Amino acid sequence: MAKYRKLGRTSSQRKALLRNQVTAVIANGKIVTTQTRAEEVRKIVDGLIALAVKEKDNFETVTVSAKVAVKDKDGKRVKEVVDGKKVTKYDTVEKEIKKDLPSRLHARRQMLKVLMPVVEVPSEVAGKKKNTKELDLVAKLFDEYAPKYADRKGGYTRIVKIGQRKGDAAMEVLLELV
Repeated sequence: MAKYRKLGRTSSQRKALLRNQVTAVIANGKIVTTQTRAEEVRKIVDGLIALAVKEKDNFETVTVSAKVAVKDKDGKRVKEVVDGKKVTKYDTVEKEIKKDLPSRLHARRQMLKVLMPVVEVPSEVAGKKKNTKELDLVAKLFDEYAPKYADRKGGYTRIVKIGQRKGDAAMEVLLELV
């Protein structure tokens, strides 16, 4: 018996379809799809969330100092004259950052193999590149979903049957995070 369904597609098409649907579930929390696709997507999503839960506390906090350009009220860099040349003025800033331990870094890279990049566009600037931002779904898995499902032993998704699709009578379902 096969370990996965072929979904009537070539391997590259199937991989792209599953990656897109897994990304949509993690970004939005739910998707509507056919039952066979949902069962395949569920396996992958549950695995990613389980990996995030396992590695959620596996980091250390490190204090680093960084040089940051001083900016004026308009957001432009402040220049000062040194030896007849205009030079940008810098301040030293102390920051605390999370440094992943090796196993969490490996988990992060495993997640990035599956998840597609997602760009969020605000509704008021639809169709323009300005003010768009890329969502960090791996951070969402570690920071939002891992603490939420920390005390749960699997079963992070739910499949709810909606009914048959009008065109081809395929069973449609709602795949959502519990």
